[in-house]
Amino acid sequence: MDSVKVGICGLGTVGSGTFAVLKRNAAEISARVGADIVVAQIGSRRDNPKCDTGDVAINRDVFAVAENPEIDILVELIGGTTVAKELVLKAIANGKHVVTANKALIAEHGNEIFAAAAEKGVTVAFEAAVAGGIPIIKALREGLAGNKIQWLAGIINGTGNFILSEMREKGRDFADVLAEAQELGYAEADPTFDVEGIDAAHKLVILASLAFGIPLQFDKVFTEGISRIAQEDVIYAEELGYRIKHLGIARDTSEGIELRVHPTLIPEKRLIANVNGVMNAVLVQSDAVGPSLYYGAGAGGEPTASAVVADIIDVARTLSSSQSSRVPYLSFKTESLSAHPILPIDAVETAYYLRMAAVDKPGVLSKVAQILSDGGISIEALIQKEPADGANLVPMIILTNRTIEAKLSAAVSQIEGLESIVGEVTRIRVESLAG
Repeated sequence: MDSVKVGICGLGTVGSGTFAVLKRNAAEISARVGADIVVAQIGSRRDNPKCDTGDVAINRDVFAVAENPEIDILVELIGGTTVAKELVLKAIANGKHVVTANKALIAEHGNEIFAAAAEKGVTVAFEAAVAGGIPIIKALREGLAGNKIQWLAGIINGTGNFILSEMREKGRDFADVLAEAQELGYAEADPTFDVEGIDAAHKLVILASLAFGIPLQFDKVFTEGISRIAQEDVIYAEELGYRIKHLGIARDTSEGIELRVHPTLIPEKRLIANVNGVMNAVLVQSDAVGPSLYYGAGAGGEPTASAVVADIIDVARTLSSSQSSRVPYLSFKTESLSAHPILPIDAVETAYYLRMAAVDKPGVLSKVAQILSDGGISIEALIQKEPADGANLVPMIILTNRTIEAKLSAAVSQIEGLESIVGEVTRIRVESLAG
């Protein structure tokens, strides 16, 4: 091969970053591939004034790129799951390899896309779909291929991590930090995908499939956001020696696979507890290596473009090889993907942080403790504050030992039914993240 021709669909932040990296590092990339990578066409509904594409043809119809017989690799960077899915399937049908940064597309439609690609003998690469520039997919699919992965836990949404970091470091409220995140461009005008955990759930289901050899099952991920985390929770967690992080957790247990995204208390001494701002990190526990941490920029134009270009290079290197000799899309051969059950959240076992507002009178703590004891739940630590001047409610914070979620939920319902407890009990799951 003298050259590999690439068509980029989408000229936003990542698309323009990909074009820039391919142009700036052309000599190094060519030396690694053994052929020139040439951007032969761009599909974009609008120009990007920050990206000088020179004499590269820009077509307003992204499907024209998928139909172009000269294009070897189509790079999908338009986002969403409707047009993007149609575009990717069209490219595959026309015998083109695909590189994408679209986590929602892979998480929700990856099984169908991979089946179509296998039938046509083409590759679909998606390193940039999870954790931006961190090569976590390559680590799971190749670097840790000789390991049995036991669990992984990741800070895989920079917006949520920025909000929780600001709340802890500067004592700010959730709403205040969210507004700043929107001003800085870290959060969208509608921040639901970020703060309610949907974005992280898309990424987690991809990581879990790579780690455990299971089909993509986005609809089975338990998802809980950070919008209900109060400043006092951050403070009390610190007093107990923990920090709150919004984690995606996948664990292989004897009963099934845990797939869950939620706020989590983790010991402050853990490295991942000290990942702050918009940075991402994924902690992987595997049998041979033990714990390994992957840290870096989880979003942004050029960090994500780094992963996109790495995929382009990988695909270009394999253009002359048969499909059977390529690394499988989800690390395991398709016929080897297992139907492990996904555990419902009620069956998950973890420790819990509970915060409640109690009437300031004798006997309240003993009633709460009795309910927990009757439910087979033991108390690890307790904080009971003095009431503020003129107030008759006191905050009561309890850290439990590990228990099944269904037991904890039943106990919380009883606690909330006590006349001496006002409002709902705040609960946050606790993980030690130890090997």
